[in-house]
Amino acid sequence: MQQTIDSKPAGLLRPALALFVTLSVVTGLVYPLVTTGVAKLAFPHQASGSLIERNGQVIGSSRIGQAFSAPGYFWGRPSATSPMPYNAAASGGSNLGPTNPDLTQAVKDRIAALKAADPTNTAPVPVDLVTASASGLDPQISPAAADYQIARVARARGLPVDAVRNLVRQYTRAGAWAGILGDSTVNVLELNLALDKLAAAGH
Repeated sequence: MQQTIDSKPAGLLRPALALFVTLSVVTGLVYPLVTTGVAKLAFPHQASGSLIERNGQVIGSSRIGQAFSAPGYFWGRPSATSPMPYNAAASGGSNLGPTNPDLTQAVKDRIAALKAADPTNTAPVPVDLVTASASGLDPQISPAAADYQIARVARARGLPVDAVRNLVRQYTRAGAWAGILGDSTVNVLELNLALDKLAAAGH
């Protein structure tokens, strides 16, 4: 005997629609509001974008790099985002492979720019000063990359090298988990703001 299933589309539509609306409200409205509220209570600075202010005006975020090119400032890691460096709306890397001649040329050009800005510096160029990251938004550089630039920055600012070096040490942050995991880093924007203060104080 052939069995048939008595399907009732109209009867199934109502619970499916109700489930869709319920899940949309829970996952699209309630959950984001709850997580955002908890984040703002537990981590207010981070939840607000880790914004940095000077004289009451937002000048950047400690989570997103900025382009510095003047010799009196520390330079960050190169950014391959377009149409401008550190474009948070177009985060991404160059996607150039290690054997790509375009990458080789880009690295050579960056080394040349560093040498031109500080011709007397014979130290090896740290890799993070000449290669872009996968995100293109890195706000930090390695302590080695900061050390490489100390003499140039001090000379351009008319500051003692030791004073600039001490500032770099002050703004060097250990890796996560008390330095056990992750490398030490220096936030370029925070360091440059401190550098402005140091120069203004006449040191």
